[in-house]
Amino acid sequence: MATLDWSQCPAVESISGKVSGAWVFRGTRMPVAAVFENLEDGMTIDELTEQFDVTREQIKAVLDFAARSLKNSAPQRPASADVSAV
Repeated sequence: MATLDWSQCPAVESISGKVSGAWVFRGTRMPVAAVFENLEDGMTIDELTEQFDVTREQIKAVLDFAARSLKNSAPQRPASADVSAV
């Protein structure tokens, strides 16, 4: 699995001594990892915004950043690859 460079995401911050330096939503103590864990467990974005001190825009910014980062780090298959030979 690719490691994301969260320092490139303007919606988050990591401050030594704040939540042990974990990446959190800027201006909060909400770890970014909690979004992914809760979504994986079936929570909706609306439920996340109700339960935690984050906005829909903050969550969308983090999800968009993760999606773009993972897309850019995915190995590219040559366009001429013959998939029928696999």
